[in-house]
Amino acid sequence: MSHVAQHTTDTSRYAKCVEVSKRIRWDTDRDVIRGRTFDFGKKFLPDGLSKVGQLPFALTVDEQRLFSQVQGRTYANMFALVERFIGAKVLEISRGHWLGDQVALEALVRLTDEELKHQEMFRRLETMMAPGMPEGYRFLPQPNDVAQAVLASSTWAVLALTCDIELFSQAHYRSSIEPETQIDPLWKDVFLFHWKEESQHAILDEIEWLRENELLDAAQRDQAVNELIALVGAVDGICQLQAQADAEYFVRVAGRSFDAERQQAIQRTMLAAYRWQYILSGVQDARFLGIIGSMITAEQGARINAALAPIAGAVH
Repeated sequence: MSHVAQHTTDTSRYAKCVEVSKRIRWDTDRDVIRGRTFDFGKKFLPDGLSKVGQLPFALTVDEQRLFSQVQGRTYANMFALVERFIGAKVLEISRGHWLGDQVALEALVRLTDEELKHQEMFRRLETMMAPGMPEGYRFLPQPNDVAQAVLASSTWAVLALTCDIELFSQAHYRSSIEPETQIDPLWKDVFLFHWKEESQHAILDEIEWLRENELLDAAQRDQAVNELIALVGAVDGICQLQAQADAEYFVRVAGRSFDAERQQAIQRTMLAAYRWQYILSGVQDARFLGIIGSMITAEQGARINAALAPIAGAVH
C-alpha cells in the first residue's frame, strides 16, 4: 500500500514539474539576451560569489570589475561543462520510465531539453564576452572528457553531484539579487532565468536520487558514497586548475604588476571563490544536507565531511 502511495505522490510531483516547466519556459534570445550586449563597465558576478573582498590588499575599482568578469566568463564555461553530463545522465535514467510513468518520462525529457538549452546559452555567453576582454583567457577543462569521467561513476553518485549543482545554481541567484549588488543587467537575467528552470530540476534530481537509493543495498550505497567523494575531489581538481589559469590571466592583463605574494593571494582567492561557487554553496545547502542525510549513515556522513574539510577550510 505504501508503495502505491509513494508512486502516486511522485507522479504528482513529476506532474507539477511539467506544469511549471510549461508555464515558465523561456527562450535565450527572446527573454534573456533580448538583443543586448554585456556592459563591460559593470561586474558580472556579485562580490559574494567572486570573493574579491577576501583579498588581503585592495584592488582598484577597475581591477575589481575585471576580477568579477574573469570569473563570470569561467562561470559560463563551467555551467556549459556540467550541463553536458547532467543532460546525458538524465536522458539515461529516463529509460526507467519509458514503459512506465509517462508523466515522469515527460518531466525528465523536458529537463534534458532545458539543459541542452542552458548549455547553448552559456556557450553563447562565452562568444559574447570574448571580444570585450583582453586576449589570453583559457578555459582548460574539456567538457566531453569531464562528462565521460563523471558518467563512469554510479548513478547514485552522479545524481548526488547533480543535485548539488542544481541547488548551488539557486544559491547563486539568491546572492545575485541582493540590493547592493551592482552587476551587469544581462548577467542578472542569466542568473534569473537559469534559476527559474533549475529550481524544477532540483526537485526532479531529488526524486530520482531517492528512487535510485531504494535500489541499492548497504554495500552498494557505501561504494556510491566513496564515488561521490571522488567526484567532489575531481570537481575540486577542476577548480584548482582553472583558478590558477584565471589568476595568471588576471595578473597578466590587469594593467599593473603584482609581486609574488600578491599573485599567490589572487590565486588563493580565486580558488576559494571557485570552491564556494562549484562545491560548497551546494553541499552546505540545508536542502542538500536533508536529502543526503536521509540516505547515509553517520559514519558515511563523517567520511564525506572529512573529504570536504580541506576544501571548506580554505573558504571563508
